[in-house]
Amino acid sequence: MLIKFYINTFDNFMNKNLWAIAIAALGFIIGLALLGSAIKNRNKFENTISVTGLGSKKFVSDLISWNGRFSRNSYELKTAYDELANDRRVIENYLVSKGVAKREIVFSAVDIQKRFESSTDPAGNNHQTFAGYELSQTVSLQSKEVAKIENLSRDITEIINLGIEFTSSPPNYFYTKLADVKQQMIADATKDAKQRAEKIAENADASLGNLKKASMGVIQITAPNSNEDYSYGGTFNTESKEKEASITIKLEYEVD
Repeated sequence: MLIKFYINTFDNFMNKNLWAIAIAALGFIIGLALLGSAIKNRNKFENTISVTGLGSKKFVSDLISWNGRFSRNSYELKTAYDELANDRRVIENYLVSKGVAKREIVFSAVDIQKRFESSTDPAGNNHQTFAGYELSQTVSLQSKEVAKIENLSRDITEIINLGIEFTSSPPNYFYTKLADVKQQMIADATKDAKQRAEKIAENADASLGNLKKASMGVIQITAPNSNEDYSYGGTFNTESKEKEASITIKLEYEVD
């Protein structure tokens, strides 16, 4: 009986150990497989080229926007309003005489402000005295006749000589076919990036494989030959009639 007990104990011990050895061996094999896959994927990841291409284009704006402000002051609100209304008619007639279409002339709503003057009495107390009403209005133009509106904005003294208190803002310039420009720049930037990748692969005695990833930067519009800073969200210069747009494309290729 004692011998049988030892035999059973030995068999149980061996069975348990065989199972432990089998599980350990299986874990070792799985670990080797995972390690091999990681090395393979790592090598695959390292065998890539990332390049950035640039596309740019210069163009001239085909749309101009300009506005000016005029105002009248009076202690009587109705007087100030009547004078401002007369100024509005004079300005509109002047612009039409310069070849501007009425549909392109837009007047804003009248802005009404009360004016006060500050004074100090002998005792050092501050006082606010009503100094009348200031009424102002803005006239805006938007036209594709860039040269005409540009010249008009420079000859603003003619309106002042008509007895109107008028201030002019610098014109803003835009381009209505920007979508077409952007498409061409994307194509140019992609071509530039691919050529760079091909050159790098050639110099490394390798060949370019499949495209893995592509990403596009934001469009930057600046004045030509300027030192304007690019911004993360994109730059859009409206002060220059002549413009230069640029965009970047980043490509990642496999290398064989």
